Amino acid sequence: GILQHPDGTVLKQLQPPPRGPREQEFYNKVYDSDCCDSILLELREYLPKYFGVWSPPTAPNDTYLKLEDVTRKFNKPCIMDVKIGQKSYDPYASAEKIQQQVSKYPLMEEIGFLVLGMRVYHASSDSYETQNQHYGRRLTKETVKDGISKFFHSGYCLRKDVVAASIQKVEKILEWFEGQTQLNFYASSLLFVYEGSCQATTVRLSDVTLAEKRRVPKGLLADGDVLEYNNNIHVINSTENGKIEASVSKGLSKFYALHKKACSKRHHSQLSLKVENSEQDNVWKTSTCITQEHLNGNVLPQLEKVFYHMPAETKESANVEVRMIDFAHVFPSNTKDEGYIYGLKNLITVLQNILDN
Repeated sequence: GILQHPDGTVLKQLQPPPRGPREQEFYNKVYDSDCCDSILLELREYLPKYFGVWSPPTAPNDTYLKLEDVTRKFNKPCIMDVKIGQKSYDPYASAEKIQQQVSKYPLMEEIGFLVLGMRVYHASSDSYETQNQHYGRRLTKETVKDGISKFFHSGYCLRKDVVAASIQKVEKILEWFEGQTQLNFYASSLLFVYEGSCQATTVRLSDVTLAEKRRVPKGLLADGDVLEYNNNIHVINSTENGKIEASVSKGLSKFYALHKKACSKRHHSQLSLKVENSEQDNVWKTSTCITQEHLNGNVLPQLEKVFYHMPAETKESANVEVRMIDFAHVFPSNTKDEGYIYGLKNLITVLQNILDN
């Protein structure tokens, strides 16, 4: 699973050979301080940042990849993991392994991607909906568009701003693949993350001024220290005796790493976190995805002045991240990665159809 280090990074335990060492070698190559390859330098933009490896003091033989927590800056992160490519097995896979992978999702070769899971925050109910890999395997060519569109729905409406921003980011990754012949990726994924609490604004009825209202919940530790709280990952806590206790993420772990089996069984503890929220009086809160039936008739004219007459350049684009993850099956190549390119193009087509319809 995925753990979180006190410094805010995440820890992905190294898989058994050859997968784990291969993934570590990939990160070392891309993030080599002496790297001057423009292809690899650009690739860094599409990966979580890599901070080397880490081992807990009590288990020095356990090795973890230390990676950026892509969800850290979000208040209510929505997460989706999509495996990309026509083959989810690498060129060295056994016949048994190939058959096993193909039987899991025969449609992979035809459409080039598979939804491994999603976790969506519904603003309407202030709750999360989670779907696992079985949800993705049930999707067909006819239902895949609707299946993926669930990820972009807030409970009030379809977040078209997020869909549009996601398309732009996937297109940038596609451009990179179109221009490189060094690496081929198998069983690798795209991690989609966006802010589930709609881009909130405050509208004062007296003068219709517009200001962003963002609330980041804080967790208060027992000793009074303030700790940022992430909705997906629990924080590992250094206890007095130096022993590291961790709580395995029930959210991000299913999306950040393809390996589903925990490599070790430990006692996990969860920090008790207290969330304090304050509301301003006489402030109407709304967002770009609230519909007319949710508005009081007296407020609507004021909102129209803001949203219909705001200069386009002042409208903030959606807060979205799309990163490539899972590199246990990356191999050197001298040709384009046609399988990955095929999957990206089909995924973009589906996202565009969601946006257009």
